[in-house]
Amino acid sequence: MVYEALTEPNRDPARPWLLLLDDERRPDVVEAEPDLVVWSSLWDRRPDARIRFELRRDREGHGTDLRWVLLVEEPSPDASLLGHMRRRINELVNANLRYTFGG
Repeated sequence: MVYEALTEPNRDPARPWLLLLDDERRPDVVEAEPDLVVWSSLWDRRPDARIRFELRRDREGHGTDLRWVLLVEEPSPDASLLGHMRRRINELVNANLRYTFGG
């Protein structure tokens, strides 16, 4: 279910979670495998950014452990922008998406 939510964000209108800000755009899925999803950038000012989601079965085999990694090219964003980007991914994934799954 997590894989589907990442490859088709907001596919379920009853459970929207990819709620974007004015400076953000809907990402494209640039790579998708059963245990990996990579998004294009959410931000016009950093079109090089990629968000890599690694999906692993949890230890009990009943759910998914999700890890995300923000990838950007040189030059690195300044500390303020980098903090904003990380905070937004954290909010979208670790709050909004998790909430749609009842967690």
